[in-house]
Parts: sequence; structure tokens; C-alpha cells
Amino acid sequence: MNTHFIKFSFQSRIRIVVILTLLSCFVSCKKKPVGRITDNAMVVSARIEASKIGSDILKQGGNAFDAMIATQFALAVAYPYAGNISGGGFMVYRDKDGNVGGLDFREKAPLTATHDMYLDSLGNFIPGKSTEGATAVGVPGSVSGVFAVHQKFGSLPMETLIQPAIDLAKQGLIVTEKQEERIKKYQEKIIEISGKQTLFANDFKRGDTIKYHALARTLQAIKENGQDGFYKGETAETLVRFLQECGGIITLEDLAKYQSVWREPVIFQYDELKVISMAPPSSGGITLAQIMKMIEPYDLRKMNHNSVESIHVITEAERRAYADRNYFLGDPDFADIPSETLLDSLYLLDRMDSFSLEKATSSESISHGKIEIVESMETTHFSIVDSLGNAVSVTTTLNGAYGSKLYCDELGFFLNNEMDDFSAKPGVPNMFGLVGAEANAIAPEKRMLSSMTPTIVEKDGELWMVVGTPGGSTIITSVLQTILNVHEYDMGMQEAVNRPRFHHQHLPDEIRMEPGVFPERVVKKLKEKGHTINEERTPVIGKVNAILVLPDGRLEAGADPRGDEAAVGY
Repeated sequence: MNTHFIKFSFQSRIRIVVILTLLSCFVSCKKKPVGRITDNAMVVSARIEASKIGSDILKQGGNAFDAMIATQFALAVAYPYAGNISGGGFMVYRDKDGNVGGLDFREKAPLTATHDMYLDSLGNFIPGKSTEGATAVGVPGSVSGVFAVHQKFGSLPMETLIQPAIDLAKQGLIVTEKQEERIKKYQEKIIEISGKQTLFANDFKRGDTIKYHALARTLQAIKENGQDGFYKGETAETLVRFLQECGGIITLEDLAKYQSVWREPVIFQYDELKVISMAPPSSGGITLAQIMKMIEPYDLRKMNHNSVESIHVITEAERRAYADRNYFLGDPDFADIPSETLLDSLYLLDRMDSFSLEKATSSESISHGKIEIVESMETTHFSIVDSLGNAVSVTTTLNGAYGSKLYCDELGFFLNNEMDDFSAKPGVPNMFGLVGAEANAIAPEKRMLSSMTPTIVEKDGELWMVVGTPGGSTIITSVLQTILNVHEYDMGMQEAVNRPRFHHQHLPDEIRMEPGVFPERVVKKLKEKGHTINEERTPVIGKVNAILVLPDGRLEAGADPRGDEAAVGY
């Protein structure tokens, strides 16, 4: 192993940081971006309306879990692109006493789903069947998730937590510039699948107000009847009838049987940090742990931020971790996942044995290299810390942009296309280029693998960071870089979120880089090491929403400027 960039002792690093910090004061007077700072509590989400509703619940005496419920419902109204009551997701929490846990409210395959349901008679994958329309829809988990949270941690009545979203749906949302762009981008496909009469067939412009009367009625049914207001009764009957008329296979039994699952999170050490992240069927925690443990022996601080050396080391660890992710991970209720082996220090040391600081490793030479990952980019994440010290990190999704593009006008929401996150045909990439194995094959009532990585980080035994992001397969690497930006490079939360990001997922064998923001010399030298660089076809890599606990106990938000993200607190 090349020892040039091996880490110094912790004490030595502290001395070096102090010296470099003092020097930087003389070298640069450049003002660093600082996020919103509050004294007591903070909510950071994809829309300011949702963040404000969550913050208002905290001001009313609700805890972080109450705010999670209110924010989740609010995002279903304010952010139909990914916010939802008809999708699913994951939550990682750390309560005020330091207890941690995770909630899996990921969607499930319907009871009549089959291993080869997206293949033709010759065994070939049928394009579009797992991504568009009713055939792509998994059994929704979001409503079950919020009721599970309320049952375990809620302090305010559920009616109080739902009502702000109902009011928001009735009064309407002002279209932002970015929302106008999103609607225009996908409108043709939405009309093709949902019809010319659908709400989103209208020519919405920036500044227009969209009112969601049908969604308000659906939320009112949930308010009055609890979880059964979605999974049973009139709403369920309407939803099943609509889906089956459109060719879907979800039944009333599918909805009635759905249950969220509490799971033990993945917990690991990186330097003096304790990282708490989501367990399978999210691949986020295990893959994040693998990457961080593989790069831990290397002194990233000495290599400098986004340098050729640091990008090279991180990329090579990502390459190996994603190869494992794509092959081994799936729903733990269906697949035997070798978690202990995958997180074993000797195993990870061996994985990096073929690494060279001088040149890139070919993904084809890494075990299980024939598997590629594909996963939707259009998720959303929100982070919350309350005045008591409770923290929640929640990532939720419809999978694709506006999910399956199928909008139920009678109920007022888009349906997910989560079935595409299964390995429809092991070895064939999904819509995100991810290729899965048999561990993630379709089976009735199985939860599809995800890259969602809601994460909480402790430092010196205390809450330090709450972080997460949308971005499909880039979620894990975006969370990774955000944590490293603060820990290794002494950035504040907003600066860490703003900085350019890159991504490698084993296959395709390329480094995806945000276009036009990395120096040409860095790109050139990475190519000289043998890396293939993709700056042309790269979408935004993540929209991180994070909270950092400052040394004086105040909270700094990092709301990603790549979207309409906003932080509200007090």
C-alpha cells in the first residue's frame, strides 16, 4: 500500500488543521456560504411550504416525529414530483436519549406479481412495462409509515398533523420556475399515460397557483378514518378500480395487508464519527459503510478536496462497494444477506488489495462485474431536529419523476413506478443503469432494493449531523461526500452541500461528474489514470438536505440550491 497518503494520528491531524486554518485566514478572505442557523429546531425539505409546516408543528410543542408526519403529508401536496402518499421510503431516527432505529415503509410487489412479469414469451425485457402506467405500480407504503411513526413516537393528535396539508391542498401552491420546468419536461408523457383531461395537462406557468381539491378529500378521509382511510374503504376501492382499469394488478387485499417494518439500522465507525444509516432493503447503509471503511486508511485531508488523488481513492472504493451492492443486497425477508461479511474489516481490506494510487481498476476485473445498477433519481429527502434533541432523517419517493406518470384525478395523486427497482431480468439494467441479481428478483410481497440513505451521524457521543438526498444510485455517494466535506475538509453545512459532486457505481465504468464545475486539469489527470469521465449526460447528482449541530449547540441547515429546497426553524 502506498503510504504517502496514509492518515496521521488524530492528535497530529488536529495540530495540522489548526496550522492550516490559521494560514487560510491570511491566504483567503473569501466568504463561505452559510446556511440558515437556528437556536432550537430545524426542518429542511424540498419545498419551503413543507418545511414551514414541519417547523410550525415543532413550535406548537410537537416533537421531530410529529414534524416528520406533517412534513411528509405536506410534501405530498407541495412536491408531487416525488413527495407522496402513494410511494414509500425509509426513516432513520435518533431520539433525545441517544436511542436509534429505522423504519422501512418501502413499497411491495403485489400478491400476483411474478418473477418474469416484465419479460415477453422469449424471455426478453419489455421496455416501459416496469416504468410507465399501472403495470409499474408497487403497493404504497407511505401512509402506513406515518401511522407507524405516530403510534410509536407521536405526541400530537394525528388530526393536527394532517390538517395543514389539507389546508395547503385547498389553498393551492404557487408554481416555481423549477417546477414549471419539471412539468414541461414530463407533461407529454403524463398526458400519454393519464389522458388529456388530467390536472397536469394544464399549461402551468411560474407564478400560477395549483389547487389540489381531490387530494384534499383523500387526506380528509385519512384524517377521519386513520390508516384505513387509505388502505381500506372508499379510497382503496377507488384506487384499485382505477389501477385495474388501467391494466394494473394491485388488489384490495394487497392494500389491506401492507405493513411497515421497524428495522435495526446499520451502525459503523469512521474516525471519531458514529454513522447510523438504513439497513436493507435499502442498500444505503451497507454500501456507505463499505465505502467509508475502505477509504478510512487514506488521508483525504492531505489529498485536498476534489483533488485527483481524493477522487481516485473514493471512486475506487465506490467501484468495489457497488459491485457488492448489486449482487448481494435485496429484501432481507426474502434474501440471505451476508451483512457481517460485507462490513468485515479484513474483507474490505482485501477488496482494496488490487487498488493502486497510480491507475484506475477496470470494473470488469472486480468480482460480480456483470451486474449494473439502475434506479430513479427523483426521490426527495427531509431532515429534522427538534428542541429536545430528537432527530429524524427521511427519504421518500415515487421512484421516477412523477412516478409512473399515472395520475389518479379522482384521488389527486401520482402512482409510483417502484416495480422498476426490482431486477426484472437479472443482468439487465433498470432505468438508472443499475443492474441487479437474483437477490433483488421480483416475488409477491417482496420489497424492492433501494439506494435511499437517510443517515444520522454522532460525534463524541452527541448528535452531529442529519443528512440525506434524492438521486437514485447517486444517493449513497452524495451522502458520503457531504459527510466528508464537513469532517475531512472543515466545511460548514451549506458549503458542504453546495460543493460539486461526482459518482461511480461500478457499471457503467465511468465517473459521473457535475458538468462544468471540475477543473479541466483534474478531469485530464483522472483520464490519464484510466478513468472514463461522463460530464455530458450527467443529471444533478443529489439534492442534499442536511442539518449540522454546531459546537455551540445551534443548528446550521444545508438546503441544496440545485432544487427548491428550503430550511425553516426557530
